[in-house]
Amino acid sequence: MVQHLWNVEEASKLCQGLDELVYRSNLIGADRSVCNWGGGNTSMKTTEIDFRGNEVDVMWVKGSGSDLATMGANNFTGLRLDDVLPLKEREAMTDEEMVAYLGHCLIDPRHPRPSIETLLHAFLPFKHVDHTHPDAIISLCCAENGRELAEELFGDRFVWVPYIRPGFALSKMIAEQVDANPKAELVLMEKHGLVVWGETAKESYDRTISVINEAEQFIEKKRGKNAPFGGAATAGLKKEERQALLANIMPVLRGAVAHNGRNMIVTYDDSDPILEFVNSKEAKELSQIGAACPDHLVHTKRLPLFIDWVPDASDEEGLKQAVLNGIAAYKEDYIRYFERNRREGDTMFEPSPRVLLIPGIGLISSGKAVENAKVSRALYERAIAVMRGTNALGSFVSLNEAESYEIEYWPLELYKLSLAPKEATFSRKVAFVTGGAGGIGSETSRQFAAQGAHVVLADLNLERAEEVAAEINGQFGAGRALALKMDVTDEQAVKQAFADVARTYGGVDIVVNNAGLATSSPFDETTLQEWQLNLDVLATGYFLVARQAFAQMKEQGTGGSMVFIGSKNSVYAGKNASAYSAAKAMEAHLARCIAAEGGTYGIRVNTVLPDAVLQGSAIWDSAWREERAAAYGIAADELEDHYKKRTTLGVHIFPADIAEAVLFFASSKSEKTTGCMLTVDGGVPAAFPR
Repeated sequence: MVQHLWNVEEASKLCQGLDELVYRSNLIGADRSVCNWGGGNTSMKTTEIDFRGNEVDVMWVKGSGSDLATMGANNFTGLRLDDVLPLKEREAMTDEEMVAYLGHCLIDPRHPRPSIETLLHAFLPFKHVDHTHPDAIISLCCAENGRELAEELFGDRFVWVPYIRPGFALSKMIAEQVDANPKAELVLMEKHGLVVWGETAKESYDRTISVINEAEQFIEKKRGKNAPFGGAATAGLKKEERQALLANIMPVLRGAVAHNGRNMIVTYDDSDPILEFVNSKEAKELSQIGAACPDHLVHTKRLPLFIDWVPDASDEEGLKQAVLNGIAAYKEDYIRYFERNRREGDTMFEPSPRVLLIPGIGLISSGKAVENAKVSRALYERAIAVMRGTNALGSFVSLNEAESYEIEYWPLELYKLSLAPKEATFSRKVAFVTGGAGGIGSETSRQFAAQGAHVVLADLNLERAEEVAAEINGQFGAGRALALKMDVTDEQAVKQAFADVARTYGGVDIVVNNAGLATSSPFDETTLQEWQLNLDVLATGYFLVARQAFAQMKEQGTGGSMVFIGSKNSVYAGKNASAYSAAKAMEAHLARCIAAEGGTYGIRVNTVLPDAVLQGSAIWDSAWREERAAAYGIAADELEDHYKKRTTLGVHIFPADIAEAVLFFASSKSEKTTGCMLTVDGGVPAAFPR
């Protein structure tokens, strides 16, 4: 049952008018079984004072591209009703004419473009109108005998409208049928959703919730003791078996859904409702009927890809091949679908599936960013809920191919997609930064995120890594950064970290080998323990991370970039730092070795050689500062000036300087550069590469 969320005490504190509409809209959007992400719309008719000081009748309606759950007053558009209502007398109107006309009706030209379904709200003679896409209602509206079932449930309290694309014709049809039925309390839109109304905000909200709950009770009564989707076809796999397979197939899948050099972020869901569906007898057939709602289709495409695979934890190679074959066939089918239906000027979206269903595994979704992949995933979860309801009522029906294409490539829907910001340099990329909690690592992560990347901060200091990840997520959106505890010297920990990244984002595109430490001792006082510690972290650690990244990048098949953070000491024999310098030299040469092998797979490996980056550095806040000062015969507080004075440019080196070099190597600006070393040290002649 849908929960009734209206709080009388909270609502009593609201100013009458737009605040009430915002409150009601947020409550409706808070439950995705009531209204899809980005879908539905709400309105309110009121009186406002215009710029001339005159009272005018105004309708406030949701602006295009906003989401009911999170929208505020600034996301609503005000239109003068005296200008809008004459349209009701027209016989026909194209979408382009409607949009242009409504643009002249705004009470403020700075308001967002009004919702596609604005006229639906305007033509109904009620103060408050709500249009939603509830699972239970769409289950009824997608049943083959939906209208007859609605009569059984609602009697003469409803108006049924056949499916037509939203716009002028649908708005006029609904208004005429409501006018002709004085007993109507709701409108059921075939294959689409619900419209209700009220004279107060609360009355409209109450009716939305009560109608949905009536439908839910009706569906459960019809279901009786019948198992959803014909019951289980397989018992599935254990959680740990699913997790292991996902870690290994996600990079393969991510590479396969990439198109024309444009990668995707990939996520998964193996919740109980998802597994109930994918493991069922009827899942394959039901999933290929079509989208449950136009609002679903825009983000999920008309069909998901169903992988016909018998769950078997030992059959990883069989699953990989089934995924590769399935995605290749899906792309070919989508291209044919586009060519059959295309109109002049249409540009095809990527032909890859947005949703994949795998028995025993769950649902995998893709998108240009993690938030897009999660929206596709969430909307297909709603589609499963709809099919579950319809399954109890009879046969599930959907939009046909032509209707689906008309929605998917509808200019008014494409307009909403156009509101998204332009993709940045590292959009669709995943950057894995070791030592992500430190000065260089955290600043590099911030700069990657600022330019569109999804960032993984791997560090022994998990608490600090989580702080930086939270900062990035707060600024750039939930899910953009992931903090992991990882010891680069622990082979199993490194493997586990890359498995976690594969399950979170699908794989990696960029690896910044940055984790570090430093010790200083005269050579004859250098202990084996000190020597081994430097080699373990700076040589073996870089090897373990790079090797795991290399393997994952090969599986993806989309290339990649690794950037090693070396040191001036990679090419210069630092005084009293033989262990550190030798390990740093090994790093630089390891990078060249990997570059020599990686070219075949489009994997580039380059090295940045910084010097004396003291700001925010855990290394320089350790005994290393005292040790280096002693090596030069100066006090510790004189060290920064000492390093500045020995550079030819006379400058300090900061984490941001190193981060900029890393981003250069990781970007397309250096796409033909590999095996290279770049000094960022202010110019230390003794360390000039030879």
